[in-house]
Amino acid sequence: MGGASAEYLGLFEAETDLYNRIVLGTLLPGYVWEPLPRVLQSWLRNYIGGTLLYLVSGFLWCFYIYYLKRNAYIPKDSIPSKQAMSLQIMVAMKAMPWYCGLPTVTEVMVERGWTKCFSSIHEVGWPSYLFYLTIYMVLVEFGIYWMHRELHDIKPLYKYLHATHHIYNKQNTLSPFAGLAFHPLDGILQAVPHVICLFILPTHFMTHLLLLFCEAVWTANIHDCIHGKIWPVMGAGYHTIHHTTYKHNYGHYTIWMDWMFGTLRDPEADLKKA
Repeated sequence: MGGASAEYLGLFEAETDLYNRIVLGTLLPGYVWEPLPRVLQSWLRNYIGGTLLYLVSGFLWCFYIYYLKRNAYIPKDSIPSKQAMSLQIMVAMKAMPWYCGLPTVTEVMVERGWTKCFSSIHEVGWPSYLFYLTIYMVLVEFGIYWMHRELHDIKPLYKYLHATHHIYNKQNTLSPFAGLAFHPLDGILQAVPHVICLFILPTHFMTHLLLLFCEAVWTANIHDCIHGKIWPVMGAGYHTIHHTTYKHNYGHYTIWMDWMFGTLRDPEADLKKA
């Protein structure tokens, strides 16, 4: 945490070195990545890990809902074309190198003791860890809600950043691959609340990294147009409405912020009206 000794900060360096060895050592020969500076090793590990997570989870998700369960979840005329999904992959892949800069810079700040991160759950105990994690998730939810909402309300931000994502505005253009198809700066801005939390409250370093990478899976889920009906989760049913109305359901994991700030629109209510 802030003001920690060099010995303690070394624990974070050892942890990131371990992650680098696991990913890079498994997938690349040592002469490719070992000579690189540590910060580039971390960026390369984040890039490879993020790309694999995005592509593997997206392909498996699409294979299941569009082919194995064809028409069971999505009407035939609402299944996105291969061309639409290919374009989404291209947009996400162009942004991925920039996305991976955020966790890389975050790791440097943690290793230098600029944040309130702690290395092991045993340092604070499970009750405190769960308490801090709960506050972390509330702050992330609040931050992403307002960041997302301002990307709509501030017209230049929408025009030059967020509109890239909102060209996917119908069921037959939305797919799990749309989850990371953003302008690079847009995607980074919506992940920044995760980083801000590290300066506000004690946060377990590994948990923070895992939650950042879980974003790839979560965003795939909320773009598949399948309404999960699990209250109070901000599932794909809610997020599909966001892509068609542009002014509802800005939340990320839950519906609570939209409920509190008057922007919630319930897909069940829409079905009843229909």
